[in-house]
Amino acid sequence: RLRGIRLTTAKWRRPAPECAPTQAKAAGLYMICTLSKHEAEAEGYHDALMLDHRGLISEATGANIFLVQDGKLHTPIPDCFLDGITRRTVIALARERGLEVIERRIELDELARTSEVFLTGTAAEITPVGEIEGHTFHVGEITRSLVSDYDQLVRGATAKAETASSSVA
Repeated sequence: RLRGIRLTTAKWRRPAPECAPTQAKAAGLYMICTLSKHEAEAEGYHDALMLDHRGLISEATGANIFLVQDGKLHTPIPDCFLDGITRRTVIALARERGLEVIERRIELDELARTSEVFLTGTAAEITPVGEIEGHTFHVGEITRSLVSDYDQLVRGATAKAETASSSVA
C-alpha cells in the first residue's frame, strides 16, 4: 500500500457541470471512469488520472486526488466531480496537523514539481501514487502521517497496534 500505484492519463474527460449532474453519484457519470480504468489496467496501470473538461487535473476514476508541493497540500476544486466524504475528512485531518490545504485548479504540467501524490475515497481510503505518466513520486512524510491519522480515525486502537507492528517488521 505504501509503495504507490501507477496511473496513466485517461483519454476521456470529466464533463462540465452544465452538461451533467457532476455533484451527484449518477450511474451515467461512472461509465467514463469505468472505460478509463479498464483501458489503464489493460496497459498495465492500476488506474487512470481523469482530467476535466478544461484539461485540468480532476480526480482518478473512483477517488479524489491530492498533490504535495513545497510542503502544502493541493487538491482540485470539486466543480465537475464529486466532493467525496473521504476527501473532506482528509482535508480536516490535514488542517488539524497544521498543513495548509489549497483547493484550486491544477495543471497537468505541475506534476513535474510535485513530491507526493495520493488518492482518497471510500474504497481507496488514502492510496499513495508512485507514478503518473513518467513522473515519479515518493511516499513521503505528509502522506504517511495522513494515512496514520486516517487509520486512527476509522480503526481506532487497532490501527495504532497495526502501525506499531508494521514499523517493527
